[in-house]
Amino acid sequence: MTDFLKYRGLEFSAPDEIRNVQEQLFKTHINYIVKSSPYYRRVLGGVDTEKISLNDLASMPLTDKSAFEKSNEELLAVPMQEIRDIVLSSGTTGKPTRIMYTENDLKRLAYNEEISFAGCGLSQNDIVLLTCTMDRCFVAGLAYFLGIRALGAAAIRNGLSSFASHLEIIQRMDPTVIVGVPSFLHKLGQFLLEQGIDPGKTAVNKLICIGEPIRDRNLSLLIMGQYLEEEWGAKVYSTYASSETITTFCECTAQKGGHLHPELAIVEIVDEEGRSQLPGETGEVVVTTLSVEGMPLLRFRTGDVSFLENGPCECGRYSPRLGPILGRKKQMIKYRGTTLYPQSVYAVLDEIPEVSEYFVAVRSDFDLSDILSVHVSLSNGTCSPAGIIDRLQARLRVRPEVVISTEEEIKKQMLTGQSRKINRFIDRRKN
Repeated sequence: MTDFLKYRGLEFSAPDEIRNVQEQLFKTHINYIVKSSPYYRRVLGGVDTEKISLNDLASMPLTDKSAFEKSNEELLAVPMQEIRDIVLSSGTTGKPTRIMYTENDLKRLAYNEEISFAGCGLSQNDIVLLTCTMDRCFVAGLAYFLGIRALGAAAIRNGLSSFASHLEIIQRMDPTVIVGVPSFLHKLGQFLLEQGIDPGKTAVNKLICIGEPIRDRNLSLLIMGQYLEEEWGAKVYSTYASSETITTFCECTAQKGGHLHPELAIVEIVDEEGRSQLPGETGEVVVTTLSVEGMPLLRFRTGDVSFLENGPCECGRYSPRLGPILGRKKQMIKYRGTTLYPQSVYAVLDEIPEVSEYFVAVRSDFDLSDILSVHVSLSNGTCSPAGIIDRLQARLRVRPEVVISTEEEIKKQMLTGQSRKINRFIDRRKN
């Protein structure tokens, strides 16, 4: 496979040079998948690989997530003996699907995370606390560990431990960076304050946020991002990735979107019909991986909704930037004439200090509209359902049902055991 290391720093090159390198890498990629991937050899049958170019990308077939369920073996482009790591990712039916990495893929993964972390200012002088798991067939914790190691920084793999355990680590080992889910980092900060410890006076100066957005459509901090910066006195950076693409988009020091590493992937934004959108236009994130050996992908539909920003960045890079994830395509809600995503509801609830936990549920209404209900637990009695409804109406122009429950009842719904992740969106629609 292509030695991606020789293209280190490509994102600082002029757009024409980036395009030329991607053209070469794309042709290599197409030749490889037609030769080595049974799935793409079947899907791309008849394609003249000698004449293919980047200009043809938008007309090529899309790869749906269901391919990992229906054609898992066919997607594998190397003998099983060359696989070094197997992870599981939730499929379209919720059944975990296999994603398999070669040694080269793991090196690519480490390189991806290394340059992503470096982009937001991390260096070999940092000590990084990982609050994400490395077990249970997840790839995220492993990816961050490999990237930190490649960067030359020190990693503390404390994983999904208790707040008390993380507090002990923070006091004993003085981490300068924490990687974790924003809502968890917020609660960790609150726990420190309850113990009489000011998070802003610890050694932590950067928070790398995973799994949840911290910025809005205009790249301004959501209230959760503001909470984190205020509590920890630290800079917050957002990062987005998927197990299937082995590719990360992390903010740089300018904090204006997650940079694409052009030697590792080509990214498009497509509309409902699969047509490429212009920069700034919203649609589904589609990724074509480059230099992947095990399960290379062509125009992979992530199911996530965002947009691309082009043009030079303040950090000196010319690579496109991916905006915050605005929602999951399949989670879009149509409620009484208004279209919205669960994340927009979360953003409003995060602004209400009395709300301790929450989830959003949706069910069908004769296929004409969705029925939306918001379930919350409260830390005190000063907030009423009517007050929450008024806030949702003011921001989102919707007035869903608000149900007050205990925190234990809310968590029971969020952690059902059917998913490996916290689930704040419960979809009971017929489709």
